[in-house]
Amino acid sequence: MSAARVLITADDFNLADEVARLRAGDARVGAVCAFVGTVRDRNDGVGVASLELEHYPGMTEKAIEAMIDEAHRRFDILAARVIHRIGLLQPQDQIVLVAVTSPHRGESFQACEFLMDYLKTQAPFWKKEQTPAGARWVDARQSDDEAMKRWQESRPGAG
Repeated sequence: MSAARVLITADDFNLADEVARLRAGDARVGAVCAFVGTVRDRNDGVGVASLELEHYPGMTEKAIEAMIDEAHRRFDILAARVIHRIGLLQPQDQIVLVAVTSPHRGESFQACEFLMDYLKTQAPFWKKEQTPAGARWVDARQSDDEAMKRWQESRPGAG
C-alpha cells in the first residue's frame, strides 16, 4: 500500500524509509529527488533557540495536495511525498521532506524545487521563533518569494 502524499505531523521521519515507500513496486522509477530541510540556529543574523510551527488542520493538507497535483501537471513525475512537521522543534531537527520520483532526474529535480518553493511561500503554516530578544513570527523571505514568482511566470498558459 502506498503512503499518503501529504503528512503533517509532530513526529520525526526517516528519509530512507520514506524514499523506499515512494519507490516501492514501481519499476518505472529512474530517479528520486529528495529535499530535507532542518531548523537553523540563526535567522537574519539572530540566534534561534527553537521554532514552533502551527497549521490549520485539513486546509494545510488540501493546499499541499493541490500543489502536488500542479506538479504532476507541470512535470513528468510518477509520485511525490511531502512531510511537514509541526509543534516545537530545536535547531538541527528535521522540519520538512519533499520527495519526488520520475523516469528521469531532471523532472524530479524541477518538481522537488517547485514544491519546496511553494511550501516556503504559500503553504498555510505559521512559524514562531524563540530568540534571545523573545518570540517573533517568521515571514517568507524575499528570496523565497522571488523563487515562487519564477514558477508563477512559467505556469502553463501564463504570459
